[in-house]
Amino acid sequence: SSGRVLYAHNAHDRRLIASITKLMTALVALESGTELSREVTVAPEWVGVEGSSIYLREGEKLTLETLLYGMLLRSGNDAALAVAEVCGGSEQAFVERMNEKARQLGMEDSHFANPSGLNHEEHYSSAYDMALLARACLENETLREMVSTKSIALGERSFTNHNKLLWQYEGCIGLKTGYTE
Repeated sequence: SSGRVLYAHNAHDRRLIASITKLMTALVALESGTELSREVTVAPEWVGVEGSSIYLREGEKLTLETLLYGMLLRSGNDAALAVAEVCGGSEQAFVERMNEKARQLGMEDSHFANPSGLNHEEHYSSAYDMALLARACLENETLREMVSTKSIALGERSFTNHNKLLWQYEGCIGLKTGYTE
């Protein structure tokens, strides 16, 4: 809770951050003031997005809450794009908010280029900055509840968290997995 670093090794090296990006996406979305109950109609450009997916269907209606859970538990890149456009007006405007939030948190070794974490030369962070982000996420009660959820059914969709530590490590309260080669 103090934010004190007990041990660090290459803490400020800039690296690809993959789906851990979605923590910033969720934090910015939750701070946008958009109601979790807001009904969203899936736009065609959100369908078939590269990488992991919750398999959105064009014209499907679901809530922002469902999109957030799909993004955080199943790591849906399609859900991340939808969240960004719903809460930011456009993907680019939302990414600008992500970078502004990073500056507010003191994340000096980070820059975001998209809401999902797909590899991009201008999309990176460091272990230290991810620790700053994790701390901010855990201070947000709604986000803390979401990332600690093992499984949930919302409407016609069910999500199981990819974070196996929730089952394997007593006391684990979540956050997010991410993978890149």
